Amino acid sequence: MRIAIAGAGNVGRSIAQELIDNGHQVMLIERQPKMLRPDRVPAADWVLADACELASLEEANLAGCDVVVAATGDDKVNLVVSLLAKTEFAVPRVVARVNRAENEWLFTEQWGVDVAVSKPRVMAALVEEAVTVGDLVRLMTFRQGEANLVEITLPPTAPYVGQPIHAVPIPRDAALVAILRGKRVLVPSPDDPIEAGDELIFVCTAAVENEVRAVILGPDSVDRKRERS
Repeated sequence: MRIAIAGAGNVGRSIAQELIDNGHQVMLIERQPKMLRPDRVPAADWVLADACELASLEEANLAGCDVVVAATGDDKVNLVVSLLAKTEFAVPRVVARVNRAENEWLFTEQWGVDVAVSKPRVMAALVEEAVTVGDLVRLMTFRQGEANLVEITLPPTAPYVGQPIHAVPIPRDAALVAILRGKRVLVPSPDDPIEAGDELIFVCTAAVENEVRAVILGPDSVDRKRERS
């Protein structure tokens, strides 16, 4: 893929190097000359330009990109870059960095954002995922489709422990995409049994999260969640 990254700070450069290592073509756009450090990511195309200016993005051929990543340290800049990428250049996928948690509500499809990545939310989700058994933990939100990546670690009392996946009535608009068992990552198949301690990874809409929770953990789990809320 051809990927443009706005912001060549530590975050932008790290993302660029990772994507290049995975075989993608990356363009780094940076408006501050002192931040232009091609020696740090020599395989990237470096562009000195303001990613909030339409003319600069046209010159950089943003329309030819498959993905745009707004990775600056300024939320206002990231929102403008996202909006221009989506509305002016029809970039298929826009990923935006959220620097301040209180601004997260702005990073929606109305601003052209398909995926918003908030460090505080990611860190909180990782903490929850590490210590929570018997509840649903939201790991990531995919804004465009209002879908979430969620995780449930099965307690021994879960209703379908020991039963094959085909016996689990997974709700519509939800899909079991992976099972983490110890150090293994399993691709679910209908005849695979689920075990206590398994981490089940689902993609589902926000509207069916409680249904997924009720099926996997039992109907009383939803009541317990409401009581805590």
